[in-house]
Amino acid sequence: MRKLALLLLFITMVTTTYAQQSKIATDDLATYNQAVDLYQEDQYLASQRLFEKVLETVDDEVIRGNASYYIANCAVRLNQRNSDQLIEKFVEEYPTSIKKNSAIIDVADYYFDNGNYRKAATWYQRVDKSTLSRKQINRYYFNTGYTLVQAKKFDEAKPFLNRVSDDKEYGSKAKYYLGYIAYENDEVETATELFNQVGESPEDDEKLSYYKADLNYKSGKFDEAIKLAKEQLPKSNRREKSQLNRIIGQSLFNQEKYDEALPYLQEYEGTRGKWNNNDYYQLGYAYYKQGNFEKAIETFNKIIDGANATAQNAYYHLGQSYIKLDRNEDALNAFKKASEMDLDAQISEDASYNYAKLSYENGNPYDSVPAVILAYLEKYPDSDKKSEMNEFLIDSYFSSKNYKEALRLLEDGRIKGNEAVYGKVALYHGLNLFTSGEYQDALENLDKAVKYVVDPELKKKTIFWKAETMYQLNNFTGAYENFKKAKAISTAIEEDDLYNYDMGYAQFKLKKYDEAIKSFTAFTKQSGANNDRVRLNDAYLRIGDANFVTKQYWPGMEAYNKAIELNGFNSDYAAFQKAISYGFVQRNDRKIEDLEAFIQRFKTSKYIDDVIYELGNTYINTNQVSDGIRTYDKLISGYPNSIYTSQAMMRKGLQLYNDGNLDQSLIVFKQVAEKYAGTPQAVQAISSARQVYIDKGNTNDYAVWVRSLDGVEVTDNELDDTAYESAEQPFIKGDMSGTAREMKKYLDQFPNGKHALKAHFYLAQAQFSENKKAESVPHYEYVVSKERSEFTEQALARLSEIHLATKDYDKAIPVLKQLEQLADFPQNVIYAQSNLMKAYYETEKYAEAVKYANKVLADTSIENNVKSDAEIIIARSSWKQGNEAAAKTGYEKVRETATGSLAAEATYYKAYFENKQGDHDAVITTVNGLSKNYGGYKLWSAKGLVVMAKSYYALDQTLNATTILDAVIANFTQYPEVVTNAKNELAKIKTEVAKTNSSVVPANQN
Repeated sequence: MRKLALLLLFITMVTTTYAQQSKIATDDLATYNQAVDLYQEDQYLASQRLFEKVLETVDDEVIRGNASYYIANCAVRLNQRNSDQLIEKFVEEYPTSIKKNSAIIDVADYYFDNGNYRKAATWYQRVDKSTLSRKQINRYYFNTGYTLVQAKKFDEAKPFLNRVSDDKEYGSKAKYYLGYIAYENDEVETATELFNQVGESPEDDEKLSYYKADLNYKSGKFDEAIKLAKEQLPKSNRREKSQLNRIIGQSLFNQEKYDEALPYLQEYEGTRGKWNNNDYYQLGYAYYKQGNFEKAIETFNKIIDGANATAQNAYYHLGQSYIKLDRNEDALNAFKKASEMDLDAQISEDASYNYAKLSYENGNPYDSVPAVILAYLEKYPDSDKKSEMNEFLIDSYFSSKNYKEALRLLEDGRIKGNEAVYGKVALYHGLNLFTSGEYQDALENLDKAVKYVVDPELKKKTIFWKAETMYQLNNFTGAYENFKKAKAISTAIEEDDLYNYDMGYAQFKLKKYDEAIKSFTAFTKQSGANNDRVRLNDAYLRIGDANFVTKQYWPGMEAYNKAIELNGFNSDYAAFQKAISYGFVQRNDRKIEDLEAFIQRFKTSKYIDDVIYELGNTYINTNQVSDGIRTYDKLISGYPNSIYTSQAMMRKGLQLYNDGNLDQSLIVFKQVAEKYAGTPQAVQAISSARQVYIDKGNTNDYAVWVRSLDGVEVTDNELDDTAYESAEQPFIKGDMSGTAREMKKYLDQFPNGKHALKAHFYLAQAQFSENKKAESVPHYEYVVSKERSEFTEQALARLSEIHLATKDYDKAIPVLKQLEQLADFPQNVIYAQSNLMKAYYETEKYAEAVKYANKVLADTSIENNVKSDAEIIIARSSWKQGNEAAAKTGYEKVRETATGSLAAEATYYKAYFENKQGDHDAVITTVNGLSKNYGGYKLWSAKGLVVMAKSYYALDQTLNATTILDAVIANFTQYPEVVTNAKNELAKIKTEVAKTNSSVVPANQN
């Protein structure tokens, strides 16, 4: 009875609660249904408001999910800013909703139907295809493919379009766009076949007739292309007519009917208002064939960034057009471009000839004229222009004023016009420098000899010794390449006997071990090898080493055996390496046997302690512990001063410890700590002993023992020294990357350590050398903030150099003033003062700039170039103060008297002012003079070229402008500011040209 009463009470409570909730649910459902009705009637804003009300009042998850779905859909259709976020929110909050995939496909289809293909593509990617109906899946495939076509993602689009290519509703359109993809990919046959199946274009694309004409053109069916295009012309709109004119004009051009082609080419308006390099070439060439060189120049000049045979042809004929109009200086850049493209051999050679000849006649802004002519002679040694070029070469030394290259040839006036003799002198001077160990100077002279020697024997000899010199300079790649070049010359020279041996070493250094083995092996087989037993023995050792490094142990052991048989230098090394090799082929028994034999045979070898230590390790590693410890004891007792003795003791102690012999291991550890105090092994021994004491539970005894040690006090001070000594090792070895890493570690551990000053300085030097100059600044600043030390002056100089390079003059000035006051070296005083005048000038403190310029001028010991620097600062200050006339006068005065770099600078500013005044023809003349007379001063040549490029562009000679800027970017990387300026100018030009030339990539897309 009690249970029945409780049940009746529960039923009553549930019934009452349900009745209350039912009333609420009925009202909410009415609101929900009203919102759905409004949605279906496209009343999206009103619908959205009611759904939002439902969300506020309803707890039912299903209804809330549906409401959230409709709210997001309304937002999409109302183009509300947060529509995508609302869809995302619905999917995230209601992952199990049956409307989840419907929401995604609906929004994707909506965007697609409204032409927003980018957003449609984003949502199609999220569709779960498994939930779609047959009709939906076909629409999904076509729509997805279509959006990818619109995004130019053709490879991604093809699989989707292929899935519906046979579908009744979508098949024709799918084939059309598959044909379009094939057309865009230049798959002419496939595109033709698909377009023929379609018959007509989809309603939203009417280009089929144009595509067919263009496909015939691309297939080389020019008559058919012309016929189809002409038939279509009367029925076409303006855009189609432009494309059809292109097809007709270019078809006639390819039939070499230039006169007929010209009017059609002229009628072409470009694709979306843009031409490409090929379009410009064909129009330009048509003008050229008509003799209209002005128009040819105007058209060819619009071709930039070309890298194919068409572009090479265009550049060549542009050069010829300039020559026809007696504009030889302008022709130089066109022939330069054509000569650098090895696509048409005849054009390349003829362009190279014209480039060299024009360089000789008018100067060359990029390279010395002799270098240009020599490059031609070297590239085309059998040219019928060889005699003429040789005459140019001799004269060019004078005309180019390149005295450095001409010095040896003309220094005493007795050798005139004979570059072969000059080359021979350079060769033997280089050999003398090599013999005396002056390798860098030797290389410079051998480089000259390589350019000038003609005789094959001398040529080969020169290249061979150049390779030897580069090897001595640790330029192993250069040595390797030049040894190969020497080998390629068939003429015999006495150095041939050394070729395989020396080449083997270059290959070995480059880790080309297989090649090195071949070269050394070839040397050992030479007829005279046995007469050179030292090199023969060494060759076998290197063969062994190369095989050893490449884990070819058996051939390596054979080579070591031959070295051992010769019983020459390092035969003990060969025996040691051979023994070790047995360990790598799992023959530890033979390894042990050979190591034991080594000990008996080479008792006085410098490797004897290495061998004993390795033998002990091998015994231990093969579980012959007692023999291992016996061998370690032999090393410890017999070679107490060996670098391996302390290591052997440590390994013995560790082995004893691992075997559980704690007392014996402790004895050994204590011996190491006491005997090798101050070494890493001592530190390790103390640490290991500490562990033994811990294991034995005698930590108090450990403390007593440590305190009793002489010179092995484990303190912060000792750790400081140890840490610094470790950090200093990479610096001693010249490893700047390692120095930076280790000095950082030291300073992290001991920021106020007793070696902190030196650590900061070495860290800064390492970072500076690795071009991490900004990172070095705080460390140089730390050095200069302390009391004056041996590092102060150099730190100040470096710090000022960094700030000057970044044009941070506010920081540079106080550093330079401090350097001026503290410097012991006079050159640092002049450096400080001359840069202070420049820094004050750059910070617009012109009175201070003049003050320091006069300080510099007051020093009678200064070089002329520093004096000219000061004079220029004064002149430029006048200009900066607004007195432009006085500034120009000042620059002209400097130009009249200055030589070298400052004359080049003054000439540059002459061009600068001419460009500013719009006298662009004068700029070109001035910069050509700058390049011809002061080409050795690369900074000013580079800056002048940028100004010249601006003037060329102002004269609508775009190719000349871009060629110059490309050359500056490629050849003057040592001047990053100038290169940046050139890049910016080039970017401006390309951005502008890209508006009308589709072959040019805008700067922001590179």
